Amino acid sequence: MVGPRRLNEPRAVAVCAAGGVPRAVGGAAVEAVREEWVVEDRWWTPRPLHRRYFELVMADGRALTVFHDLRAPGDGRWYRQRA
Repeated sequence: MVGPRRLNEPRAVAVCAAGGVPRAVGGAAVEAVREEWVVEDRWWTPRPLHRRYFELVMADGRALTVFHDLRAPGDGRWYRQRA
């Protein structure tokens, strides 16, 4: 039996970035960065959030939101999250 799943849970995704800005996601080219923002939340907890988000327009016209965890900038991991 599978338990409940959290809504909008981040999923790992392969991102090719240049200068910290995504250029390709999962092998698909990024056409444009529509928006970029930083989220700092839960600073009062043992696991605070510090993330840099990008809303992307992909070459095929899809919109995609990805983020990088700024607490561990050297790990190279990126995540996809539904808005």
